[in-house]
Amino acid sequence: MPSQPENEYKVAPIELFFDLIFVFAFIQLSHYLAEHLSWRGAIETGVMLIAVLTVWSYTSWAATMIPVHRTSSSLMVLAVTVLGLLMNASISKAFAAASWSFVIPLLVIQIGRTAWTIVNAPDRDYREHFIRVLVWLLVSTPLWIVGALTDPEMRLFWWTAAALIELLGAFLAHPLPGKSLQSQELPFDADHMLERYNLFLIIALGETVLMSGISLAQAPMDPMTVVTGVLAMLITVSLWAMTFGSAQQHAEHHIKHTVDPVGVSRYAMNAVITMVAGLIVLAVGNEKIIHHPTGHTSLLTGLMVAGGPALFLITQSLFLKCVLNVKSHYHWVGGLVVALSGFLAWILPPYGVILVVCLLLVCLAGYDRYKPGA
Repeated sequence: MPSQPENEYKVAPIELFFDLIFVFAFIQLSHYLAEHLSWRGAIETGVMLIAVLTVWSYTSWAATMIPVHRTSSSLMVLAVTVLGLLMNASISKAFAAASWSFVIPLLVIQIGRTAWTIVNAPDRDYREHFIRVLVWLLVSTPLWIVGALTDPEMRLFWWTAAALIELLGAFLAHPLPGKSLQSQELPFDADHMLERYNLFLIIALGETVLMSGISLAQAPMDPMTVVTGVLAMLITVSLWAMTFGSAQQHAEHHIKHTVDPVGVSRYAMNAVITMVAGLIVLAVGNEKIIHHPTGHTSLLTGLMVAGGPALFLITQSLFLKCVLNVKSHYHWVGGLVVALSGFLAWILPPYGVILVVCLLLVCLAGYDRYKPGA
């Protein structure tokens, strides 16, 4: 029988309040990428995105394991909210003059919250696991500090190393020699965590809407601007439909029967990181096309508008196959076709590229909703 927590609970208002600082973070990250549209700018954005998402996921995990109706858990979430706001406010200058404004809140959150979780862990298995998490964080901490001390050129090297260590730790469940997480039968409210992931993806989808809306407000309101704005919105609607379509149904069914709710939730966390990255890339691509709907399309813009949704869909496909054991060929095939459509930037104007991407995604969303057997 699946292992379930004794007391399940719905998402609390304080958790939604906590999520608000990440609306701000996604806007900051999207604007940063738009202003630093190069390979270096993309890597810098990716490093900060990993830091931001690690703060959200580890805090949300702790608040699910130790429910926020407990006073100590509520206070922990509020403390992270305040520090997280300071960290996110420094995103635009983290690789310039505000390195310490970004790193100090990040490290205080990560180490402080993990120490709190160790003290308040509900059983020995969880306590031992979060001790290992703390060890991994203490390995990456000097890299964040050294990066903050160096010039921006070397900072990227040190911070990329730190972010990759944290990403690898999350992917492997923070093992140490001879010790690893045995998550089967551990009590965990996976339904609650799934709801948290869903709400977080809505925030990320909402950020693409905000970026498109801001671009429409800033651009001349001519017919082509309106058309590209509507197409950008339809792309977001299609991804929303794919998020809460068959993949959501399969996840809900699997969670009700799994003996490893911790494992499923952990893999879902890794998938969400990649899906959010795809949405941020899409948001910036939409902005570029709405501002310049005609003329020549740069290959980079075409690949962003197509590659963002493709990354989103292929990640969904991998999660369905590797975690839920559900084959979904149209997710990965559709994602591959959408990705390749970005190369149409060589022959089509910007509005043509976004039109093709939109049509492909609308067809995929429609098939997901009305496919045989659905």
